[in-house]
Amino acid sequence: MAIDEPLETLSVRRLNRALLARQHLLEPAAAGTPLTQVIEDVGGLQTQYAPSAYYSLFTRMARFERAYLTRAMEARQVIHGTLMRATIHSVSARDYWPIVAGIRRARQEWIKRVSGGRVEDVDFAAAGDALRDVLRDGPLSARDVTRLMAERGFPRESVGRGSMWADIVRIPPSGTWERRANDLYELAEHWLPPETQPGGMPDEADGIKLLLGRYLRAFGPARVADFANWAGLPPPSAALAARGMLLLRFRDEARRVLVDLPDAPLPPEDTPAPVRFLPVWDATLLVHARATQILPEAYRPLIFTRTPQSVPCFIVDGQVAGTWRYDSGAVVTDAFTALPASLRRAVDAEAARLTQFHTT
Repeated sequence: MAIDEPLETLSVRRLNRALLARQHLLEPAAAGTPLTQVIEDVGGLQTQYAPSAYYSLFTRMARFERAYLTRAMEARQVIHGTLMRATIHSVSARDYWPIVAGIRRARQEWIKRVSGGRVEDVDFAAAGDALRDVLRDGPLSARDVTRLMAERGFPRESVGRGSMWADIVRIPPSGTWERRANDLYELAEHWLPPETQPGGMPDEADGIKLLLGRYLRAFGPARVADFANWAGLPPPSAALAARGMLLLRFRDEARRVLVDLPDAPLPPEDTPAPVRFLPVWDATLLVHARATQILPEAYRPLIFTRTPQSVPCFIVDGQVAGTWRYDSGAVVTDAFTALPASLRRAVDAEAARLTQFHTT
């Protein structure tokens, strides 16, 4: 795995700039870059809240219009399903089945572990079979799926748990800017037939390797444990995948070992970082990326709250500096501390650009 010794120590600020570069937050993806490529570059988009995908691409692409993502979903180029950490993500069509192969077993084991004693007498594999039967003739609303599962004797909770055994996707018009509820279900094998995968269906090991490559391309250099946290994989499975890949090794300021792809960008720590606006649940803010300090720990409770669990924010010089919201036809910002006039103008300019995105 290692191809560099002794290990170079990377500062927090250097890790911060690496993350921003890989997430297209230093320089947006050039006009003409396929949005599926951008989604792969950033490790998929966490989209419990459907508009988050649109905001994510707006802030990461030089030219993006809302219709681009909706059309890509309709064309089955972008797939919306429950994936890493049993959380709704949008990924490219070519990544969907490898990701499912890599996480399926871990996801099932996690569901059984966290459901212990709370859902009585539910056979999750049987619930998965029932879900396939319910959806065999085509897509159905979440309400209808719940009703038909109840008729088969499965409680409401078994729908989500059974979907770990029956691969379900959310399809448009649900999960779009125009219809935000993720409430139209379809079997993944119907929406994106596995036989359309180039080279056939991957196995678990290949899926985990793809996930590790995507993670490091999006969030590296990083600890293998950080990758396991992000993907929802057992640490031994993550470590095994890392041992099978040619990776650089570094240390962070806490002397922890980091791994990285040999050709991934690693800009200098003094690289300027522009103002950027991020949506709710942006993956750069989650605990797996703590080492980059894009979200200072003092501000974490202000971004991840009890209600509505996460709020949108903006970054200044590579760190979260305040929150934003769309209110009465305009994007309104609230800085955590007073900003110098030049930065205040930059924040206002980006807020105006995002307001225009809302209204066009």
